[in-house]
Parts: sequence; structure tokens; C-alpha cells
Amino acid sequence: MSISVIGSGFSGLSASALLAAKGNTVTVYEKNDTIGGRARTIQSNGFVFDMGPSWYWMPDVFERYYNLFDRTAADFYELKKLNPGFRVIFGVNDYIDVPEDFDQLCSLFESIEKGSAEKLKKFITQAEYKYKVGMADMVYLPGHSIKEFMSISLLKDAINIQLFSSFKKHVRSYFKNPRLIAIIEFPVLFLGAMPKDTPALYSLMNYAGLKQGTFYPMGGFGKVVEAFKKIAIDSGVIFKTSENVERFQLQNRSISHIISNGKSIETNAVIASADYQHIESKLLPKEFRSYDDSYWNKKTFAPSCLIYYLGVNKKVDKLIHHNLFFDENIEEHAKEIYKDKKWPKKPLFYVCCPSKTDPSVAPEGSENLFLLMPISPGLQDEEETRESYYTIMMDRLCKYVGEDIRSNIVYKKSYSVSNFINDYNAYKGNAYGLANTLSQTAILKPKMKSKKVDNLFFAGQLTVPGPGVPPSIISGQIAATELMKSFKSKI
Repeated sequence: MSISVIGSGFSGLSASALLAAKGNTVTVYEKNDTIGGRARTIQSNGFVFDMGPSWYWMPDVFERYYNLFDRTAADFYELKKLNPGFRVIFGVNDYIDVPEDFDQLCSLFESIEKGSAEKLKKFITQAEYKYKVGMADMVYLPGHSIKEFMSISLLKDAINIQLFSSFKKHVRSYFKNPRLIAIIEFPVLFLGAMPKDTPALYSLMNYAGLKQGTFYPMGGFGKVVEAFKKIAIDSGVIFKTSENVERFQLQNRSISHIISNGKSIETNAVIASADYQHIESKLLPKEFRSYDDSYWNKKTFAPSCLIYYLGVNKKVDKLIHHNLFFDENIEEHAKEIYKDKKWPKKPLFYVCCPSKTDPSVAPEGSENLFLLMPISPGLQDEEETRESYYTIMMDRLCKYVGEDIRSNIVYKKSYSVSNFINDYNAYKGNAYGLANTLSQTAILKPKMKSKKVDNLFFAGQLTVPGPGVPPSIISGQIAATELMKSFKSKI
């Protein structure tokens, strides 16, 4: 069977290798000139910048995928556990380092809020249960209907893992200190929605980040892309870059051909791992779209972001690998992303300095910096606006490190809303996909199988399971499985 995969992000890479391994002829069409989607890299002047993902959480998801091909992560790259995992900065000389050792973390919590060590243990024990249930079984469900949860065990688990209760209330039932709450809630701000609108299920991310730990693939996330690409090629996948799929030709409710760069190419099935809304609105005739414009306009999207990639020709003290600048009000910034939908007045931001761990990503004596500020999708991001926020972030960064490093910057590149639209056809320039809100979880996400086209399947961050690298890997696995099941039922 001939299968076309559109997009070479992690979900497309994941699906393509699995389908090719089953004996199908699989071709991946990528509109950009390199493989990897949002996980592409920039190489310049001896610097290697990860353009997107920089947090390696849930290593078991990667291993589970590699094991399908009798491989492990160690076959492709060295995985290093970071200690501290990350730093939360509240002021110039006021920060918390989150240790990789859980007992040390409990002691740290206790020193900030009396009684919180035992509460953290209970919180993480519950989060671990959610992780094991959610990541072992539930997250691999295709999200077609409520029937998937109708077995007694899964229905019981859905209740126990708090699939439809509030993350904010859950966290505050354990902790009162705003610093501890900030440590617990930060993944939601960067990947999800307002904490009050996010299911308590997502405390499983706290188990991943605080108990499993934060890892780094030496060489950067580009090494992970290379691993997935090698597995795909070894399985027989064909990659075609600089291929812009423009539309589909349909016959009897099925795609018979894709039109790419003006060429008509016959196909038996399609997995669309590119932006869901773009595929439907631009490649399908109106009568074959499952969701109209009003549907997408009403959806809550995870943030877009303003990113600066900076090469600095000197070492920068006081930074570690992952640095979260939480020296402003988290609630206000979250409100400006999800409710007011405007450029923030006093933004929180993140600084990644992988050269602290990995000397290969910067010239000797230099630092590789990645500044990221989450913002609402759909904003206008003119150069003047970008630069004004660059100044805001750099003023606070320089104040924190105790020196003005701007004159030492030898490489500088910005990336924001309009780039996400141009490079990935991302709806409103979103960076992470649909927010994991109470009304957009599991079966309430856009369906993985098209409602109106029999051989069209979707994967990636706008369908199940959701945003992030591990969910994207899983999404590709589910899409491949669903496609094969669909065709097997017709034989």
C-alpha cells in the first residue's frame, strides 16, 4: 500500500517508520528543506541551536518507541540527567534550584513551607499513578468516542486520575506558598492553559519533571530527530524535502492523489502530521472538511512564543542549563496569553543555556542562549515589537547575571508568530497546538480520523494526545495503528 505522510515533525516520523515496517511504501513530504518540523536546528558560526524542543521529559516514551524497532536511545545519543533539573528565578539573588534527587527536593519544599515535604510526597505519589495509568494505556487511545472509556477499569481510572477536574484547585489543596505553586504550575503556563482550566490529570507532568527528572540528549534535540529519521530510513521510508503539498484529489470519499509542487502523485492513504486546520482549510474542498472556521476560532490554543537564538562570545555566570524567569506575576502573564490575548506588560520568560552541559553546541569559551517568552497566538509580531521585548528580557537577564552581555552577542536571530505561520502553516502562529483544557481533553479534541474522507488520518499537536514531544511521538503511533486497522477491516 502506498501511504503519504505530510510533515516530518515527531508525529510524522513516528507514524512513517511504523507503517513502512509493516511493508507499506511510505513517502514523507516536508515543505521545508530539512527534516524535523519544530525540532529543526540552526547551525552558524560554530553554534548549534535547537529551534524548538529543549526539555527532554518522559524518557520512557522515547524508549518505548525505540524498542518497537529493537533499539534504545543509547544507540543514537548519550542521555544526561541534569542536576539541578532547572532553576526558578524570582529576583537578582533570589532563586530556587530544583535538584534531581527527590529527597533533596522534599527537604527544599519543607524549608519553604512547613509540612510541604509530606504533602509533596503524597502529591507526587498521586501524580505517579496518573502517569502510569495515563501514559501506559489511556494516552494511546485514539479518542474516537466515550466508548473507549467504558470498560470498568478505564472508567474507574478516568475518575481516579482526575481527567475532568481542575489543576489549579488540585495544586492549591496541597501547597500555599506562591513559589512552590510556581514550580508546580510552570509546565501548564508554557504548554497548556490557565491552571484553573487545565485537568488535574496533568500533575503527571510534575511526576515526569520532579521525580523522573529532566534530561538532555548530548548534541541537542537534533540528535533525537536524526535517530527517528534513521529508524524511518532503515524501515524503508522515503523522504522528500522542499515539497509543498498543495491539495488533494478525491474520488468516492477517498484521496486518490496528492498535488505537491504541481505534481500529481497517486496514494492509497494519507497521514497529515502538519497543521490540522491548514490541511482541512487549504487542501480539502469545503464539503470534505470535518471542522469549519468557526470551530477553530472558538478553540483555546496553547501559546505561541517569541524566541531569540543568541550566540555569546564569552561564558555567562549565574546561568544553568534551564532558567525560568518568574520574577513577575505568573497569573497576570497567563491571563494575557489566554484571556486578554495581548502582548504582556510584565512577561515571564525562559532562558536555555545548553552549552553549560554540552560543549559541542558553542565554540570554546562561548555560550549558546535560547530566550523564549510565551505569548498569545494570533498577535502581530513586527520587528519593532520583537525588539522591544528583546530589550525587556535582556535587561532582566543582564541584571540577574550582573553584567551587560549585549556587546558580546555575535549571533542573533528572532522567531515568532509569523515564522510559525510561514514555516509550519501553524494556525494563528501557535507553537504548541491545542491547549489541554477541560473541554479539549481526550475525546474532546479534533478527531484523528477524518469524518468525511475515508483514507485521511491526522497526527500531531492538534489532535490526541496533545502538545509536547512525547505526545507527538505517541500521536504518530496511534495514527499509524488506526490507519492499518481501517484498511484491514476493508480487506
